[in-house]
Amino acid sequence: MVLIIDPQNAGISGNMVVGALIDLGAHINETQELMEHSSSFYGGANINISKVNSSGIKATLVEVKSEINYSISYKKFQNKLNELQHDLLEPEMLEFARRVFHTLAWSEAKVHGISLNKIHFHEVGAADAVADVIGASFAYHQLGLNQEKIYALPVALGGGTIRASHGRMPVPAPATLNILKGALTFGGPVEKELTTPTGAAILMTMKDEFKPFQPMLISSKVGYGSGSMDLGFPNILRIIKGQNALKEDKISLLETNVDHLSGEVLGHIFEILMEEGALDVTLIPTIMKKNRPGQLLRVICKSKDAENVTRTLFKETGTLGVRNFPLVHRSILKRKIITLEVNIKGLQKLKFKLGMLGSRIITSRVEYEDARRVSQQTGIPLKDIIKMADQALKNYLKNQDRS
Repeated sequence: MVLIIDPQNAGISGNMVVGALIDLGAHINETQELMEHSSSFYGGANINISKVNSSGIKATLVEVKSEINYSISYKKFQNKLNELQHDLLEPEMLEFARRVFHTLAWSEAKVHGISLNKIHFHEVGAADAVADVIGASFAYHQLGLNQEKIYALPVALGGGTIRASHGRMPVPAPATLNILKGALTFGGPVEKELTTPTGAAILMTMKDEFKPFQPMLISSKVGYGSGSMDLGFPNILRIIKGQNALKEDKISLLETNVDHLSGEVLGHIFEILMEEGALDVTLIPTIMKKNRPGQLLRVICKSKDAENVTRTLFKETGTLGVRNFPLVHRSILKRKIITLEVNIKGLQKLKFKLGMLGSRIITSRVEYEDARRVSQQTGIPLKDIIKMADQALKNYLKNQDRS
């Protein structure tokens, strides 16, 4: 299962996250109860949750209204947060909230050039923010989304200026910019603040990675959380739940440059590396220092085998350095092996590897070792065996479609 948080249309705020998660299936009454309870530690807030139509899209609007807006030190804020207790509030939910508020405090401290201990929350509005963050954390964990892979799409920031306690500020606010470091963002499409610091902090705490476009997935459910402003277009945050269409695993990419080894030695190293856990070994011609021709030796391996393969590279090549790019994501097609009897000077059993995307065959080929065996047995060139095998597979698949 994967989750996609999509703030491309109208940015992201705390209440929009809560609304989208409720729309996705989180328990509305329990979420509201916990939001009101947690905000009561900071003066209290009224929570109203309703279905609205945002420029043609049905969405859930969570309105958080508090009459109290005062300055509170981060230390005192933390102490009150630690006092929160409720039957619905699990430890991991509270820890998530702590991480969000630490991100908010850190961003403010960086803007003002002071330590965390001297930070006071002004713009957040303590009761409002606690309601949003605790509500988002509860709904997020209740749906079990903390166990899933979470992607975020580019964040719409808005534009123009806003009035803050320190005077006129550009959009996005400096704190928001700090929080979204490393994120994919863009300005506009209106002169309003579309992404708030609280929304940004929740997003950065939830997401695993950003993607410029929606990754390939099989969508199963969509939740829409509405903002309160009338923008003239759907003021919504979209959260998409689905299945990953491609299997993924994590691998390490190791590489080193060599210019002193013969072809025989490099061929031997290939075999040794495969025995030590390499999934693939590649040699790429390159030009090294002082214009000397050399080879880029690149190895792909499982992350758990990276240390062993690196040690083998040092020992077998004599290189002084190995570059390690850990935890590279690799998308994998589902693989299926079938065996066919193909008439090549008599019936020959050949295995074929099929690459599947859902139920669709994306790629197919005969297994090399089988093709080579038949070539040796019949005296027919390997390239012709592969051609005949491919044609036999095409005929087989065509007959399967008809039936």
